[in-house]
Amino acid sequence: MFNRVKEKGLDAFYLNPQIYFDCNHELLIENCKRIEEYNEIFMRLVSGRLYIQIWGNGLRAYDFKSKGLIVRGKISRVEFIERSGECNGQNDSRKNQDQRTGK
Repeated sequence: MFNRVKEKGLDAFYLNPQIYFDCNHELLIENCKRIEEYNEIFMRLVSGRLYIQIWGNGLRAYDFKSKGLIVRGKISRVEFIERSGECNGQNDSRKNQDQRTGK
C-alpha cells in the first residue's frame, strides 16, 4: 500500500527519472542523483530506483545542476537496472556467493 502511494507521489511531483533523447548524440536525464562511473565509453548513473548505464563513444557529461545531467557523444546503448533491493537495505544473496563455485 505504502509503495503505491509513494509511486503516485513521485509521479505527481516529477521526482522519477525523466529521460529525453536527441537522436543518438544527446541524452538529457532529469532527477539524476549521482554519477557512479564515467569514462569515454561507459557511464553509470543513479536516478531514483534505477541505475542508468550508457554505452557509446566520446561520452561527456555536461551541466550537472539541480539533479539533471546532459550526456553528449555517440550513444550506442542505454540500459536500465532496478536497484530496489539496495534501496531497502536488503542484501542480494548472490553478492556474497563465490562466482566460481556458487557457494
